[in-house]
Amino acid sequence: MIVTEKVVTETATLRHGTARGSGIRWAVQECNERDTLKQAVGELLDAIAHDDSELVLLFCSPQFHIPEIAAAVGAYGGNCRIAGCTTAGELTPLGHRDGTIAGISFPAQHFVTSLKVFEQLSKFEIADGFTDARAMLAEHEAVQARHGKMHTFGVLINDGLSMREEAIASAFGNALGHVPLVGGSAGTSAMTTEPNMFLGDRVLTNAALLMLISTDLDFRVFQTQHFEPLDQQLVITRADPGRRVVMQINAEPAALEYARLLGLDRAELTPGVFALHPLVVRAGGRHYARAIQKVNDDDSLQFFCAIDEGIVLSIAKSGDLVEDLDSVFNKLHEDLGEVEAVLGFDCILRYIEMEQGQMLPPVSELLRANKVVGFNTYGEQFGTMHMSQTFTGIAFGNTVKR
Repeated sequence: MIVTEKVVTETATLRHGTARGSGIRWAVQECNERDTLKQAVGELLDAIAHDDSELVLLFCSPQFHIPEIAAAVGAYGGNCRIAGCTTAGELTPLGHRDGTIAGISFPAQHFVTSLKVFEQLSKFEIADGFTDARAMLAEHEAVQARHGKMHTFGVLINDGLSMREEAIASAFGNALGHVPLVGGSAGTSAMTTEPNMFLGDRVLTNAALLMLISTDLDFRVFQTQHFEPLDQQLVITRADPGRRVVMQINAEPAALEYARLLGLDRAELTPGVFALHPLVVRAGGRHYARAIQKVNDDDSLQFFCAIDEGIVLSIAKSGDLVEDLDSVFNKLHEDLGEVEAVLGFDCILRYIEMEQGQMLPPVSELLRANKVVGFNTYGEQFGTMHMSQTFTGIAFGNTVKR
């Protein structure tokens, strides 16, 4: 790994590096209120968006406004495609960051990419999404075939305010079949209605961006979680799936019953409690979190994922997050040899748990050691499922896959 660092100005610091074997580039731009955003974006793109770049992804702190980011990208020009979204925190080869723009660039020497924007998600239909994704895959495979032997994965970035991720992941995941699909929901505050995604100079609202990426490099798609179900089970007895709100658990006000099962008072229900004790549902022999976002004034619970009446859930407890993450990276190194870079999507509730448990330093060290670029999300996509409290991504090796 060759890493270069330079101070760009007195008010903006850019750090960037290039993976020697794959040519994947990364950069982290730290800005403050005195910086010119156009200049900061331009400097970052100078570091990673070269003529040989096939695709550049930017993950931007929500302190920056997406229309201004898109305008800066448009002003920069160039031939490569540049897309991005807001975050609930940035994952970088410098560790966890907040208030930065993190970027990753995939070189055309090893990557071929197709992109499609799906807008007006409030009207999204699974059947139409399936058909469109199948057509996109057929077109992409025709292009890919002209580049020799390559293998394909999909990356999906969703508007985190759309609340349509379940339908989108189901449609696209089933349409892509053998092609693995990962991604995340743009991690911006639910209190804002500002746009949180862009493609080039185009601001995307209420949209999903599906990317099919083929490469001749060896890679692994992965997903991990670190919680274990307890014996305590409960039933959702009243819910509004469309709004992801649960009003009753075991025929009692949801927040009060959840607190009672944990031996807590309602006032003690905080994001830290939600992070340590998610509710999980069993599907396909595995448990998946149905993470709680907040307590509403009427004692209902707001969730990050869709939840329906009649579902039986278990309360879970957190395991050793750092040990679990370390084992994931160790396995990736066993499979790939040198890990050149990782494109990662990590739930905001995991970050909250790390922060409260003083785990950020060791986790940041793992991000540095494995050159992770990505963002803290408001939900992750893996295959046909939208879930929470997972770390999901793609790790790239430096050898050509045969």
